[in-house]
Amino acid sequence: MTATTGRTTATTGTGRGAAEAAGRERPGTRAARFVFAAIRLALGWTFLWAFLDKTFGLGFATPAENAWVNGGSPTQGFLTFGATGPFAGLYQGIAGAAWADWLFMAGLAGIGTALMLGIGMRVAAVAGGLLYVMMWTVVLPPETNPFMDEHLIHAALLAGLTLVNAGDTLGLGRFWAGLPLVRRLPWLR
Repeated sequence: MTATTGRTTATTGTGRGAAEAAGRERPGTRAARFVFAAIRLALGWTFLWAFLDKTFGLGFATPAENAWVNGGSPTQGFLTFGATGPFAGLYQGIAGAAWADWLFMAGLAGIGTALMLGIGMRVAAVAGGLLYVMMWTVVLPPETNPFMDEHLIHAALLAGLTLVNAGDTLGLGRFWAGLPLVRRLPWLR
Protein backbone atom coordinates (compact mmCIF):
# COMPACT_ATOMS: atom_id res chain seq x y z
CA MET A 1 0.00 0.00 0.00
CA THR A 2 1.34 3.45 -0.85
CA ALA A 3 0.37 6.59 1.01
CA THR A 4 1.30 10.02 -0.28
CA THR A 5 1.36 13.07 1.94
CA GLY A 6 2.62 16.26 0.35
CA ARG A 7 6.02 15.51 -1.14
CA THR A 8 6.64 12.29 0.78
CA THR A 9 5.59 8.80 -0.31
CA ALA A 10 5.56 5.95 2.19
CA THR A 11 5.19 2.30 1.28
CA THR A 12 3.90 -0.22 3.77
CA GLY A 13 3.62 -3.96 3.65
CA THR A 14 5.95 -6.92 3.37
CA GLY A 15 5.58 -7.82 -0.29
CA ARG A 16 7.78 -7.20 -3.26
CA GLY A 17 6.84 -3.51 -3.44
CA ALA A 18 8.00 -2.85 0.11
CA ALA A 19 11.44 -4.41 -0.48
CA GLU A 20 11.90 -2.49 -3.72
CA ALA A 21 10.73 0.76 -2.16
CA ALA A 22 13.21 0.31 0.66
CA GLY A 23 16.00 -0.15 -1.91
CA ARG A 24 16.50 -3.83 -1.16
CA GLU A 25 16.32 -6.69 -3.60
CA ARG A 26 14.38 -9.83 -2.93
CA PRO A 27 16.56 -12.85 -2.11
CA GLY A 28 17.98 -14.35 -5.28
CA THR A 29 17.24 -11.28 -7.43
CA ARG A 30 20.86 -10.10 -7.49
CA ALA A 31 22.10 -13.56 -8.45
CA ALA A 32 19.41 -13.87 -11.14
CA ARG A 33 20.41 -10.50 -12.62
CA PHE A 34 24.00 -11.72 -12.97
CA VAL A 35 22.92 -15.08 -14.44
CA PHE A 36 20.84 -13.29 -17.08
CA ALA A 37 23.68 -10.86 -17.77
CA ALA A 38 26.05 -13.81 -18.25
CA ILE A 39 23.61 -15.47 -20.67
CA ARG A 40 23.32 -12.17 -22.58
CA LEU A 41 27.11 -11.92 -22.83
CA ALA A 42 27.43 -15.55 -23.91
CA LEU A 43 24.84 -15.17 -26.68
CA GLY A 44 26.41 -11.88 -27.72
CA TRP A 45 29.80 -13.54 -27.97
CA THR A 46 28.42 -16.32 -30.18
CA PHE A 47 27.15 -13.69 -32.65
CA LEU A 48 30.36 -11.66 -32.54
CA TRP A 49 32.56 -14.74 -32.82
CA ALA A 50 30.65 -15.98 -35.86
CA PHE A 51 31.14 -12.54 -37.43
CA LEU A 52 34.89 -12.51 -36.68
CA ASP A 53 35.50 -16.09 -37.80
CA LYS A 54 33.58 -15.65 -41.06
CA THR A 55 35.22 -12.28 -41.74
CA PHE A 56 38.84 -13.26 -41.08
CA GLY A 57 38.77 -17.06 -41.44
CA LEU A 58 40.21 -17.76 -38.01
CA GLY A 59 40.13 -21.49 -38.70
CA PHE A 60 37.34 -22.56 -36.37
CA ALA A 61 34.31 -22.80 -38.67
CA THR A 62 35.85 -20.85 -41.55
CA PRO A 63 39.28 -21.60 -43.02
CA ALA A 64 41.41 -18.58 -43.95
CA GLU A 65 41.01 -19.17 -47.69
CA ASN A 66 37.20 -18.91 -47.33
CA ALA A 67 37.27 -15.74 -45.21
CA TRP A 68 35.06 -12.88 -46.28
CA VAL A 69 38.11 -10.57 -46.48
CA ASN A 70 39.68 -13.07 -48.90
CA GLY A 71 36.66 -13.10 -51.21
CA GLY A 72 34.76 -15.96 -49.57
CA SER A 73 31.03 -15.88 -49.02
CA PRO A 74 29.71 -16.26 -45.47
CA THR A 75 26.44 -17.74 -46.78
CA GLN A 76 27.58 -19.84 -49.74
CA GLY A 77 28.69 -23.11 -48.15
CA PHE A 78 26.03 -23.70 -45.54
CA LEU A 79 23.07 -22.50 -47.58
CA THR A 80 24.18 -24.41 -50.67
CA PHE A 81 25.12 -27.73 -49.07
CA GLY A 82 23.43 -27.66 -45.64
CA ALA A 83 19.91 -26.54 -46.49
CA THR A 84 17.32 -29.33 -46.35
CA GLY A 85 13.59 -29.57 -46.04
CA PRO A 86 10.79 -27.37 -47.34
CA PHE A 87 12.86 -24.16 -47.62
CA ALA A 88 15.99 -25.68 -49.17
CA GLY A 89 15.30 -24.19 -52.62
CA LEU A 90 14.79 -20.71 -51.19
CA TYR A 91 18.03 -20.79 -49.21
CA GLN A 92 20.04 -22.39 -52.00
CA GLY A 93 18.75 -19.63 -54.30
CA ILE A 94 20.16 -16.83 -52.12
CA ALA A 95 23.39 -18.64 -51.16
CA GLY A 96 26.38 -16.46 -51.96
CA ALA A 97 24.36 -13.41 -53.04
CA ALA A 98 26.22 -10.23 -52.07
CA TRP A 99 23.12 -8.73 -50.42
CA ALA A 100 22.59 -11.89 -48.35
CA ASP A 101 26.25 -11.90 -47.27
CA TRP A 102 26.15 -8.23 -46.23
CA LEU A 103 22.81 -8.55 -44.44
CA PHE A 104 23.90 -11.70 -42.60
CA MET A 105 27.23 -10.22 -41.53
CA ALA A 106 25.69 -6.90 -40.49
CA GLY A 107 23.17 -8.86 -38.43
CA LEU A 108 25.86 -10.91 -36.71
CA ALA A 109 27.95 -7.83 -35.91
CA GLY A 110 25.04 -5.63 -34.84
CA ILE A 111 23.25 -8.21 -32.71
CA GLY A 112 26.49 -9.33 -31.11
CA THR A 113 27.59 -5.79 -30.30
CA ALA A 114 24.19 -4.82 -28.88
CA LEU A 115 24.08 -7.91 -26.65
CA MET A 116 27.66 -7.49 -25.46
CA LEU A 117 27.07 -3.82 -24.57
CA GLY A 118 23.53 -4.37 -23.24
CA ILE A 119 22.10 -1.63 -25.49
CA GLY A 120 19.31 -1.77 -28.02
CA MET A 121 18.17 -5.04 -26.48
CA ARG A 122 14.68 -4.86 -27.98
CA VAL A 123 16.00 -4.41 -31.51
CA ALA A 124 18.68 -7.07 -30.92
CA ALA A 125 16.10 -9.52 -29.57
CA VAL A 126 13.81 -9.08 -32.57
CA ALA A 127 16.66 -9.24 -35.11
CA GLY A 128 18.41 -12.08 -33.30
CA GLY A 129 15.17 -14.01 -32.87
CA LEU A 130 14.41 -13.63 -36.55
CA LEU A 131 17.91 -14.77 -37.49
CA TYR A 132 17.66 -17.78 -35.17
CA VAL A 133 14.28 -18.79 -36.59
CA MET A 134 15.61 -18.43 -40.13
CA MET A 135 18.63 -20.60 -39.24
CA TRP A 136 16.19 -23.14 -37.79
CA THR A 137 14.25 -23.21 -41.06
CA VAL A 138 17.41 -23.90 -43.09
CA VAL A 139 17.56 -27.46 -41.75
CA LEU A 140 14.09 -28.84 -41.25
CA PRO A 141 13.27 -31.05 -39.55
CA PRO A 142 16.08 -30.79 -37.01
CA GLU A 143 18.35 -33.80 -36.93
CA THR A 144 17.66 -34.95 -33.36
CA ASN A 145 14.08 -33.81 -32.67
CA PRO A 146 10.85 -33.52 -34.66
CA PHE A 147 10.81 -29.70 -34.40
CA MET A 148 12.77 -28.28 -31.43
CA ASP A 149 16.41 -27.30 -31.47
CA GLU A 150 18.72 -24.73 -29.89
CA HIS A 151 17.81 -22.04 -32.43
CA LEU A 152 14.23 -21.80 -31.14
CA ILE A 153 15.40 -21.93 -27.53
CA HIS A 154 17.91 -19.13 -28.16
CA ALA A 155 15.23 -17.02 -29.89
CA ALA A 156 12.96 -17.38 -26.84
CA LEU A 157 15.88 -16.64 -24.54
CA LEU A 158 16.59 -13.36 -26.37
CA ALA A 159 12.98 -12.29 -25.77
CA GLY A 160 13.27 -13.19 -22.10
CA LEU A 161 16.55 -11.30 -21.68
CA THR A 162 14.88 -8.20 -23.02
CA LEU A 163 11.88 -8.58 -20.71
CA VAL A 164 14.13 -8.73 -17.61
CA ASN A 165 16.31 -5.81 -18.77
CA ALA A 166 19.41 -8.00 -18.82
CA GLY A 167 21.37 -5.17 -20.45
CA ASP A 168 21.22 -3.19 -17.21
CA THR A 169 23.56 -5.59 -15.37
CA LEU A 170 27.16 -5.74 -16.58
CA GLY A 171 26.08 -3.58 -19.49
CA LEU A 172 25.19 -0.07 -20.56
CA GLY A 173 21.43 -0.63 -20.58
CA ARG A 174 20.55 1.94 -17.92
CA PHE A 175 22.74 4.59 -19.52
CA TRP A 176 21.28 3.76 -22.94
CA ALA A 177 17.70 3.95 -21.62
CA GLY A 178 18.38 7.45 -20.29
CA LEU A 179 19.45 8.89 -23.64
CA PRO A 180 16.93 11.44 -25.00
CA LEU A 181 16.46 9.55 -28.28
CA VAL A 182 15.78 6.26 -26.48
CA ARG A 183 13.38 7.94 -24.05
CA ARG A 184 11.53 9.42 -27.04
CA LEU A 185 11.59 6.09 -28.97
CA PRO A 186 11.33 3.35 -26.33
CA TRP A 187 11.50 0.54 -28.91
CA LEU A 188 15.22 1.37 -29.09
CA ARG A 189 15.62 0.31 -25.44
